[in-house]
Parts: sequence; structure tokens; C-alpha cells
Amino acid sequence: MSRQPLRPALLEATAQLAAAGVHSPRNDAEEIAAHLLDCERTRLGLVPLIEPTVLEAYRKMIDQRAKRIPLQYITGTAPMGEIDLEVGPGVFVPRPETELLLCWALGFLESGCQHPPVVLDLCTGSGALALAIAHARPDAVVHAVELDKRALTWARRNADLREADGDTPVTIYEGDVTDPSLLPELDGKVDVIVANPPYIPAGVALEPEVAEHDPAMALFAGPEGLDVITPMIANVSRWLRVGGGIAIEHDDSNGAKVAELLGGAGEFAAIAEHPDLAGKPRFVVAVREPARATVRG
Repeated sequence: MSRQPLRPALLEATAQLAAAGVHSPRNDAEEIAAHLLDCERTRLGLVPLIEPTVLEAYRKMIDQRAKRIPLQYITGTAPMGEIDLEVGPGVFVPRPETELLLCWALGFLESGCQHPPVVLDLCTGSGALALAIAHARPDAVVHAVELDKRALTWARRNADLREADGDTPVTIYEGDVTDPSLLPELDGKVDVIVANPPYIPAGVALEPEVAEHDPAMALFAGPEGLDVITPMIANVSRWLRVGGGIAIEHDDSNGAKVAELLGGAGEFAAIAEHPDLAGKPRFVVAVREPARATVRG
């Protein structure tokens, strides 16, 4: 069988995905084609014809996406910063919104850290933030914590791949970020903490890609979405060195509440809320203050 034109297949796939309710049908149709053809999405116009076997594989992948299986599960990768991570069933898919938190962390290290930094990534999932920071800052000592055993498998796989590619190794721990006995060896030694914890309030309606595929353990955190963030802050306080920074991603309904929690701890300054790419509240940052002297009467 002769080679087939790519453009009609792209148009057909876009229409199929749109009918299935996919929010970005053209983008996803082109991303899947680019993945199969091992080329940049912007260069698909330079591939007018494809082999019949490739067309068959493409249509099967489009059928998967039409069932609302996440695009990243189909291609097997998700980007974060300058790296790609392997993802699949059992691990939370990194979102573009978290890139903004990553940029803040790297900027904070660049402007305020004059020594090889110590970084801690809480609820690391696939290892996205920890590994992106280690790639961007090869001088950093990076630690990451994850509780979900399935996610840990993905994080360790990605860490091994990044190390094999020449990046600085990342130390990954299995643990609960709300446990007051977790990682006492890091007390007062961490320059930057990044956290993308479970933060969705229970009962919130979600898109099928999220509700049916992202692990619930990575999504939900009690009735207000704060059941992990609230007890985690005490640990953040003891891990951060004076002048160290924290960035916590949160549900778009909780920016003011997370800022209030940090303010109520009495150990943070420069507390600021940051929006995501859609302008919604998405993460809060703060800096660890020196301990306040006790005033005796």
C-alpha cells in the first residue's frame, strides 16, 4: 500500500477529538502525530505523506485520546522546564501551571543563594519539580518526598533516566510530608522548598482526564483542599534555613487561605500570592524569617 497524506488524517482526528469533548482537539491531534513521527509539531507541514502502518497507529492513539485518556499517558511523556518526564497510569501528570512555580524557585535561587543550594520537593509525584531544578541547577543538592508507592516508581525511574543523561542525582524518599518526624537531618538546612501537594476540595467535579486517570491520592485533600497543606507548614518552618523560600501550589479557591496559614505560623515574611496562566490564584510564596526574640515582662 502506498503512503498516505497526513493532512486529511489530522483534520479527521481533530474533528473526532472535538466531538469527544477534548478541549484542545487540534493541538492534541498534532501532538500525537508529532510524537509518532518524531518531529516538532511545527514541522508537521514538512511531512506530507506517511506510511500506512504509521497512519494505523495514529488512528489507534486518537481513539485512545477520544476516550479522554490523558494525552501524556498516550505519548508517555510530560514536559517540565527543560526536561521531559516519563508518565503513565499511577502518577499525576505535571501541568503547565506548575512551570510558573518552577520559574519562581529558580529565580529565587539565582537572586538569593550564594552557595550550592539545598532544595526539597514535597509531594514530588513523577519527580517533575525536583528533577527540573536539578537539571537547571547542577550545583544543587535536591531531595524529594512522595507517599504514593506507584508515583514513587515513576519518580525513581525518571531520576535514574536524568542521572544517566548527566544530571545531578536527586535523593527520593518515601514519606508523608505532614509527619513531624520526617527528615530531621534537613532541619534548618533547606534553601528552597517547592510543594505541589494534593489540594482539590472533596466533591469537586473534574474533567474525565483527571477524575478517571490521575490518582485520587494526588488530587483530593479534605473538604476545603487544605488537609495536607495545613499540617505541612510546621515541617516547612523547621526545614527552611533563615532566608529560605517556600512555594506552595493550591486550589484556585485557596490562595488567601494558604497565605493566611503562612502568616499565622509567625515565621514567614514576604508572603505573596501568584496567579496561573489563566489568571487564577495558583501558588503562594514566602521567606523564612529569623526567630523572634521572646519579650519577658
